[in-house]
Amino acid sequence: MSTQPVQSLTPGISSEAAALRDTRAQRYTQLLLLVIAAGAIYPILYLRQVYQPTMLEVFRINESQLGYLYSSLGTIFLLSYLPSGWLADRIAPRLLICFSLIATGALGLWYSTAPSFHALMVIFGCWGLTTGLTFWAAVIKRVMLIAGSDEQGRFFGFLDGGRGLVEAMLATVAITLFAWVTQTKGEPVATGFRLVIYMYAFLCIALGVALGLVRDPAGSVAAKRGVASRRNNVLVDLKTLAKIPELWLVAAIVFCGYQVFWATYSFSAYLHEGQIGLSVVMAGTITTLKLWMRPIGGIGGGYLGDRFSKISVLIIALFLAALSLVGLVAAPGISSHLMLAFLVLFIRVLTYAIRGLYWALLDRCNIPVSTMGLAIGLISVLGYSPDVFLPLINGYLTQTYPGVLGYQFYFGYVAAVAALGGIAGLALRNTLNNKKGV
Repeated sequence: MSTQPVQSLTPGISSEAAALRDTRAQRYTQLLLLVIAAGAIYPILYLRQVYQPTMLEVFRINESQLGYLYSSLGTIFLLSYLPSGWLADRIAPRLLICFSLIATGALGLWYSTAPSFHALMVIFGCWGLTTGLTFWAAVIKRVMLIAGSDEQGRFFGFLDGGRGLVEAMLATVAITLFAWVTQTKGEPVATGFRLVIYMYAFLCIALGVALGLVRDPAGSVAAKRGVASRRNNVLVDLKTLAKIPELWLVAAIVFCGYQVFWATYSFSAYLHEGQIGLSVVMAGTITTLKLWMRPIGGIGGGYLGDRFSKISVLIIALFLAALSLVGLVAAPGISSHLMLAFLVLFIRVLTYAIRGLYWALLDRCNIPVSTMGLAIGLISVLGYSPDVFLPLINGYLTQTYPGVLGYQFYFGYVAAVAALGGIAGLALRNTLNNKKGV
């Protein structure tokens, strides 16, 4: 008898709890699809990392022509950051992502036919648009929309860490497939390379279709925050964003944190220098292991950010990265190879923790949803500008000061930049705390 009233009250509560569980499940399903999409869409563009000699043979081009292809791709990326954000504010990010995946996959099928060099220029130019203009800001904004305010850190951590894991797994499957076709079955390398392209192309198309079928449940975070917004003039929107100091501090953090990531590209060459004494195999092994630090740093950093404070965890990671890089400068005095390996892997974990957290900061910067995409594009232009000048700094220092010394100057510079990023993080935290207090 006493249970009857309770039973009459619980259906509404149970249905609400079930709805929340369903919404959560759908949001995590969408996140998983976005992670796989981000991990699958870019490798087809950068097959040269593993298959460069094969590409030169299959496409009948030389290294100079290959350089032209990737130079055009990088140029379009740089020009696409800001328009990408503008576009993500005017077209539903989910639709842009679907288009990007399907179009990238379709271009991959054309790519697999080994077309002429002029056709390759068209393909790479279009890839710059489908993975830059219509994809980059859209995927970041989409993650922000499906994540709750207390989930931004883990969602972006999963995006970066999970993307790295997907890339590593797909690369392993691809090279296994290539080896099986070319070595076990004795087929020409062109056949094996074509199958690798097919794998990535059809995966992109399938993911585009799958994301197109997944819609926001009524009442979800994305449905509430993704409502149609007013269409302001882009100059008016830029003026609005320019008045938000938090945005410039986030841009400074991305600018500094991205340079720490760039520094990791030089670890292998540095460890192989004579004064440090690691063999090519040992240096290569350590730098290969660092690729598997991406899911650890990205996902771990995201969870710590949501558990404690995203900005505080990011500040700590930036200062620890600065100290660790200083330790790497002192590497010639470190006799233990195990200590060197730990230092390199620890920096890599910190790097991906930083990458997994800095976009999650936008949720606290009071940026209107109607201009969120444009804000992402603006921060990207500023934050990823080291792509233009950092290779020049690296080249100048390593040529002017040959051997270990050039790398020590380079890592010392990046350590100083990482510390400046930590200071920018402290300034952002103080600004947010002061506004919260007011």
